Amino acid sequence: MTHLTIGQPAPDFVLPSHLDKDIRLSDYRGKNVVLAFFPLAWTPVCSSQIPWYEADKARFAALDTQVFALSVDSVPCLKAWLDTFNGVTYPVLSDFWPHGDVAQKYGVLRSNGTSERALFIVDKQGIIRYIDIHDVDKQPDNEVLLAELRKIDPEAAAREPKTEKLADEKIPTGGVVMYCTGWCPDCRRARKWLSEHNVPYTEVNINSNPFAAQQVMRWNNGNRTTPTFDINGDVFANFDENKLVEVLKKHSLLILT
Repeated sequence: MTHLTIGQPAPDFVLPSHLDKDIRLSDYRGKNVVLAFFPLAWTPVCSSQIPWYEADKARFAALDTQVFALSVDSVPCLKAWLDTFNGVTYPVLSDFWPHGDVAQKYGVLRSNGTSERALFIVDKQGIIRYIDIHDVDKQPDNEVLLAELRKIDPEAAAREPKTEKLADEKIPTGGVVMYCTGWCPDCRRARKWLSEHNVPYTEVNINSNPFAAQQVMRWNNGNRTTPTFDINGDVFANFDENKLVEVLKKHSLLILT
């Protein structure tokens, strides 16, 4: 397996995307490119990681950067999975056949046939400028990528729109607090369940509240797992109806008829 290093030219490739368009890496010379390899669709960490590139799409674009996510899944599999997020508009690429060929070229094909959770930044000249072979069980932080892009391309960073520093937002406590995102399928299921069972709750969108996002990551081993519930101090992640009933009944917040 080839092990790439910073300063090498990025291996070129052509792969199909879920947008029914083939992507050739070398066609993007003149832009910075983030290659985000992820192990598999339909898995928990990937289901949090991949929509976050969509959420931060404008921030990457402001730094002259195109994001591509890549996995060994087939195009139909990727389409079905990405549809659950109400639309992902940047290309997610299928390294399905020859199986894992691009992951192999980049040195990130695992022995089980999936790829590492790995990030590469390729600069405007096609040179690898950043490599992160990430813990496969943890979600990478976009803020780290954006900071690296600013260092790699200071001219683009100088043109980046300035944003005011957000004041520290209070995170609600007490009762049922559900940390969500707009795209999370389990969040939609949880909202429906809570409404049907007349359980009042406070919803916090971690996409618009960075302090809530940081709290969710602290609770979930560095991952932005949604939904995450804080029910009078009992914290747990994912929509598990049995667990939810158990904790609600513990705090006398659910009356089953």
